[in-house]
Amino acid sequence: MSNHLFDALFAQGVDETRPFITVSDGKGGDARTLSFSDIRRMSLRMARALARMGARPGDRICVQVRKSPEALALYLACLAGGYVFQPLNMAYTAEEVRYFVRDAKPRILIVDPERKEALTDLAEETGAKLLTLRGDWRGSFFMLQMVQPENFEPVACDAQAPAAMLYTSGTTGRPKGAVLSHGNLLSNARDLVSVWDFTENDVLIHALPIHHAHGLFVAINVPLLSGARLIWHERFDANAIVADLPRASVLMGVPTFYARLLKTPAHRLRRAAANMRLFISGSAPLSPALHAAFEEATGHAIVERYGMTETGMIASLPLNGARKPGSVGFALPSVSLRIVDRETGEPLPQGETGMVEVKGPNVFSGYWQQPEKTDEAFREDGWFITGDLGRIDDQGYLHLVGRAKDLIITGGLNVYPAEVEAVLDSLPGVAEAAVVGIPDAEWGEKVCAIVAPDGSRRLDEKGLIAALKERLAGYKVPKRVVFVDALPRNAMGKVMKDSLRDMLLS
Repeated sequence: MSNHLFDALFAQGVDETRPFITVSDGKGGDARTLSFSDIRRMSLRMARALARMGARPGDRICVQVRKSPEALALYLACLAGGYVFQPLNMAYTAEEVRYFVRDAKPRILIVDPERKEALTDLAEETGAKLLTLRGDWRGSFFMLQMVQPENFEPVACDAQAPAAMLYTSGTTGRPKGAVLSHGNLLSNARDLVSVWDFTENDVLIHALPIHHAHGLFVAINVPLLSGARLIWHERFDANAIVADLPRASVLMGVPTFYARLLKTPAHRLRRAAANMRLFISGSAPLSPALHAAFEEATGHAIVERYGMTETGMIASLPLNGARKPGSVGFALPSVSLRIVDRETGEPLPQGETGMVEVKGPNVFSGYWQQPEKTDEAFREDGWFITGDLGRIDDQGYLHLVGRAKDLIITGGLNVYPAEVEAVLDSLPGVAEAAVVGIPDAEWGEKVCAIVAPDGSRRLDEKGLIAALKERLAGYKVPKRVVFVDALPRNAMGKVMKDSLRDMLLS
């Protein structure tokens, strides 16, 4: 038996001496380059180093390090060794890390050197071995892997073997660890290589964080599986991205990336993007207004995709065919998708809005040590309940209308925030908007809007409400509009609606 995912990622048949990662200098040039062979050898040394430290197949390896090629190699090392990669956001405090480590009980905890002191007591408490790693050739784990031989034989793993554990955002209670298998990740990567036509000729700008499914599984597994190359950015910087666009073919990003790129002078952005093949957006909804503005500025229509931690990617707009603003396209080849009644689970007719549910080899097996939560997430017939509301139009395109928990029921009528947000975003002077419901004695819930102006004109509550009344049924129009400089977002660009509700209620 082979190692299901690791062997597949390095079986693309390209010349292993070819560059795989080019670390950008931020000016359109190279600061450092590693070949496919360099990354594979480093990964195998790291896998052996983890084994030397006592790790065994199935053990969790908890990682809180800065984004770097070494951090990428550590992910691949966990695949090779049969370990379960557990990445954590560098923004998490020591107290937040304490929850994840106590919950996952990792064999080894690898952190940035600056975090070691704050986490030493936690490692001693839980019995995890504490090591450090930073991408500038620093850290005890980096030194340990340097002295390992490269003849580590990847551990045999089948499709069901756990490969990674990513924690959900915890918007409804404490975060849950979603356990993803080798088969989940490989099937999803194969689907995406196919629908996005990835080949060894592609060059992907990688500016996403790698503690999240988008930057880790999509933006790493897909290029490896296809033999494509990466231009590596530690973080998103619009000027640095624009400098690298002329030598790239694909950019994967979140809507915030594209909003910031549009601040580049139009002639410079269009010239830089002239030879790009594909712009992809995900992790948060892409507003129709931003979709249209980017296409007008660059001539490229963004391909929006839809996914979540528990399922990987579910759907994507097509390469060939209409890229409808406000839609996330069609289910991926190996994914089944349906729209059902929220309460009964019965499939709904085409065009009706209901719960989005999925089934396929991409869907995770369950939450770490939480069988009750796992059972709640699946129907009896095996369909996974996404928690997202959506509809499928007469051409088969999926349209998302928001999270079920964000649905506003006012006076007994359903208001889907995405519909109201799309109208707000299209109004002159509005940079972005969010719509939430807050308790109301008369209506049950009251529709409220939080608006960030773009500075082009003066906005006021009365004027926006009047404009909305011309385009929306009265029960959908916000009863209150609050102005902010910017909407609060998490690391992946999702609007933090719980924070907005708290702000309105305070």
